[in-house]
Order: sequence, then C-alpha cells, then structure tokens
Amino acid sequence: MMKQTSKPASAIEVFDRNLLRHRRERAAHGISQYDFLYKEVAERLAERLDLVKREFPLMVSLSGAPAAHPQARKGTEHIIRMDAAFGMRPDIVVDEEFLPLAKGSVDAIVSNLNLHWVNDLPGALLQIKQALKADGMFMAALLGGESLYELRHCLMEAELAVTGGASPRVSPFADSQDVGALMQRAGFALPVVDSDKIVVRYAHPLKLMQDLRGMGASNATYSRLMKPTRRGVLLKAAEIYHDKFADADGAVPATFHVIYAIGWAPDESQQKPLKPGSARNKLAEALKVSEISTDEKAQP
Repeated sequence: MMKQTSKPASAIEVFDRNLLRHRRERAAHGISQYDFLYKEVAERLAERLDLVKREFPLMVSLSGAPAAHPQARKGTEHIIRMDAAFGMRPDIVVDEEFLPLAKGSVDAIVSNLNLHWVNDLPGALLQIKQALKADGMFMAALLGGESLYELRHCLMEAELAVTGGASPRVSPFADSQDVGALMQRAGFALPVVDSDKIVVRYAHPLKLMQDLRGMGASNATYSRLMKPTRRGVLLKAAEIYHDKFADADGAVPATFHVIYAIGWAPDESQQKPLKPGSARNKLAEALKVSEISTDEKAQP
C-alpha cells in the first residue's frame, strides 16, 4: 500500500501529487467508462483550435484521458502525448510541474483538464511559455472554482449533521480572474480567458461520486480526511443532494465549471497596444459626445 503523508512538504503544496498519480494509475484500466467530461471538453477545445488559422507542426498534449488528446489537424506533423500516469498510455510520462521540454522547442501546447491539479500553477505556466517557440500557442481547459458546488455543499452539511465537524471534500480550484492574472504573470502575450459550465445529470448522487473515483479525480488535498468517509455521511449527503437539487423526475445535476485560456509566446510580429496618447481619434468623437476637460464640471 502507498503511504499517505498528512503534511505537505512546503506551504504551497495543496495537492498530494503522489496520491493523485497513484489514483490515476488505478483508474487507467477503466478510464474509457468515465472519460465523458474529458471528451466533451476536448471537443470544445477543438472548436477553439479550429478558429486559429495557424499551423503547428509540433504540438504537445497534456490530457486527463487517452481519448481526449487533440486530433491531428492540417499543418500538424506530430503530437506528443504526455501524462503523469503510465497506465494512461502517454508517449512520455511526465510530472506537469517539471515538464521535460527544451526552451523554444514546440509550436503549441494544449492542456485538457489536468493543470488544476498542480501545486505550482504559476511555475507550470512559466515552463510552458518558455517551451514555446516565438509566437507559439498555449491553450488550456481547467476546472474552475464553481465546480461541483452542489456536492461540496451537501457533503459539508451531511458531515456536520453526522459527525459534528467538517473537512474539505472537494479540491479547491482557481477562478477565471486568477487564471488570467497568472497568464499575464507568466509572460504570455495576448492572453484570453473565458469559461462555461457543463451540467451532467445523474439518477443518484452516489453515481456522481463513483464517476469521480473512476476518473481518478477524487479529493487529493493534504487537508482531506485521512480515513474512509463514514457510510452514514455519504448516505446523508445523497439525501440532502436529492432534497435540494433534484428535478421533477428525480435526477440531480452536477456542475463542472470549465475555464478556457489561450496565450502566445511573445514575438515581434504580434499586435501591440497603442502607447498612451497616440490614438488618432478621440474617444468622445467615436461616441459622438462632448469632451470635458479635467478641470470642468460635468452638467446633468
């Protein structure tokens, strides 16, 4: 059995990466039964990729499931598939926090639902930017902070009711503003961040929990409860889930908040913002309103 440590090695380590890798290895043999979310997000990434009228001869793919890597497209000669779990059948087994990519070596890097598990996301983004050739593209999808809010609420309420206390049950995720700020901090040019929500309906809340285990995506934080969850807590959570969120037909929703980000390695050919004061037309003229100087009071 794998030993689980109860304390992180440093203050920034939120996730137990060894435990996460172990769970993904365990989930690998049956991942095809639980990779629906990865596939759905892969399709949405592909739609965004199709809007980019560029060719990327060498592309690196970081994905949470074998079937969810990007497909070959015009101008792409080779896709290197990477994953932290050997059982996911990647071309190269990697730790996403230490990518084995030379500086300026690849044309594009696409990440599908795996970077939200890294402890040092700023460092991972910086490595990705440095690995790109000039004007190379980075595109990613990662889970956002509103993911599984229904499950989070119900587990906390159930644990309080059954045990009198509560522990973190769902991993913490960044929000869109965080991701945008980190993209800028890493030095990406022209960063764009947007998000959407994918709602999956389940006949029973326990099936959702089963799916999360099947994905290898159950809670892997150091602050998690270090012993199996009581059956009474799970049953109480399912009861609360049904009471608060069930549809008329008895199905319950599970919300996945997905953040999409795209950025480019800086290059002289890219569009640059205008310097302050260099605009040829005044904003007031464009809006067809009167311009007021800074020392003049506006009239109602």
